[in-house]
Amino acid sequence: MDANRFSHFLAIDWSGAQGTHHKGIALALCRREGGAPDLLPPPSPRGWSREGVLAYLRDGLPANTLVGLDLGIALPFEDAGAFFPGLADSPADARSLWRRVDEVCAGEVDLAASRFVDHPDYAPYFRRHGGREGARFHLPAAAHRRGRLRVTEAAQARLGCKPYSNFNLVGAAQVGKSSLTGMRLLHRLTGHLPVWPIDPLPEAGSVVVEIYTTLAAIEAGRSAGRAKITERHDLDTALAALGSPVRGESGAIDDHSADALLTSAWLRRAAPRAALWSPPELSPQLARREGWTFGAS
Repeated sequence: MDANRFSHFLAIDWSGAQGTHHKGIALALCRREGGAPDLLPPPSPRGWSREGVLAYLRDGLPANTLVGLDLGIALPFEDAGAFFPGLADSPADARSLWRRVDEVCAGEVDLAASRFVDHPDYAPYFRRHGGREGARFHLPAAAHRRGRLRVTEAAQARLGCKPYSNFNLVGAAQVGKSSLTGMRLLHRLTGHLPVWPIDPLPEAGSVVVEIYTTLAAIEAGRSAGRAKITERHDLDTALAALGSPVRGESGAIDDHSADALLTSAWLRRAAPRAALWSPPELSPQLARREGWTFGAS
């Protein structure tokens, strides 16, 4: 990997919450030549919407930006030979999955995905609120107690993280809702931005990768259990541990903003590492079906 391949590093803390503007979405950007990462102000005083992020990625993104999205870019496939084992027309790869989610959820505001998880064909595979655990949530029988995991999520666990299945929609640690809404975003970026490793890494231009903000926190010296930062002094300590200039602020900060700021600086540090772009388990078939989390190995 050319150390000068990217000029900007954007980390996006994403949200699958209901509504049209979300406190859980934060965007932070830093530059290759240095400086502390900065938060991008949302276009609305009510905060970022998912559609607003889509518009920025399509029309406002600086050239040659590495974009990190904190969500799962696919569902588990390899463990059962399908995203939805037993479903006759289960999508064959990640891009087909994105298209399916977007088609089923057409008309839902701000890229929401409730119609997909409530659809009779797909609901049996999800754990939903109100004790509604689908009969196929734990397929295959040897699935992890937190639900089916992708190969990259097993790699995350080896690094000290505690990933949950993207089929799980319940609890503070769940990432299923954000992942499904993110798949609608990714489908609508088709033709605008490649998504590694589902798409090959281009020699130039911007590219999207999946991130897990806990990986940035671990490299900054924090444990997985202490990954969330809510004080600006602690954020500066973590930034300094990554070799980044600090922001020099004091007081409280919401963990979404802190996640985005720290992970933006981590992307700048990690992007030149050739090994992170070639994890040993990442075959071409796995890349097309499940994708990968940048930084997991």
